Amino acid sequence: MNEIYRGRLAPSPTGYLHLGHARTFWFAAERARAAGGTLLLRNDDLDAVRFRLDFVDAMVEDLRWFGFVWAEPMISQSARRDRYRAALERLHAANLIFPCTRTRRDVIEAAGAPHEGGADDEPIYPPQFRPPADAPLPPLGEKISVNWRIRVPDGEAFDFHDENLGDQRAVAGRDFGDFLVWRKDDTPSYQLACAVDDAELSITEVVRGADLVKSTFRQLLLFRALGWSPPKFYHAPLMVDTKGERLAKRHDALALRTLREQGVTPQEIITRFFPEDFADGPG
Repeated sequence: MNEIYRGRLAPSPTGYLHLGHARTFWFAAERARAAGGTLLLRNDDLDAVRFRLDFVDAMVEDLRWFGFVWAEPMISQSARRDRYRAALERLHAANLIFPCTRTRRDVIEAAGAPHEGGADDEPIYPPQFRPPADAPLPPLGEKISVNWRIRVPDGEAFDFHDENLGDQRAVAGRDFGDFLVWRKDDTPSYQLACAVDDAELSITEVVRGADLVKSTFRQLLLFRALGWSPPKFYHAPLMVDTKGERLAKRHDALALRTLREQGVTPQEIITRFFPEDFADGPG
């Protein structure tokens, strides 16, 4: 690999980190170590409803306890809002987005609006809800109070090679539809913020859970629209509970701090839950 490897850990402070987070981050740390690169820590704190400052402190504490090492300082998305707004303005100037006043219920109830499926499940936005492509756009305004969506190029195939899952393909308008880039509460969407950060922070490979493959196609569209080269991607296998359900922050019994309070050590977690290929530790 000719370029200097730069990966990232990107937890969201909306709950306590659990085993699933730890294992995905472990893949990221090991891939950075193997490439002789570095990791950044990005605090995805844009969810104003579920965000809590004590979750940020707990997140950093749990990651350090587990042995993860990253390049300081930690990057908080809430401090980068101007960068996301700048990207939105570029999309607006290129007439690639449109305002959306439809509710989620409107979209779900519309005829022929199937769900995309997956953890980032989003109903396909009905094309009949779009304004005409040549319709003049209203100004963004200093404070945004309406959702803005990007218009996907219907019928176009998007491809990428996943470093774990192999070749991936999705067709715009069929597998994913017009998606949010800015929300009516005046906050950037996950898709836009993530693409801007990965490009501007020179991330060379994104390691995240396999439930976010669909997000990759959306972000590839944003990378292209904004004139940026995308990073590589590695979608790690997910951990599931005894019922076969993906681990979530509601699984308090599997939270890292709960396990630590029970006297479980990071090495015991690694030995029991992580692949043997990654048993040497991060850093």
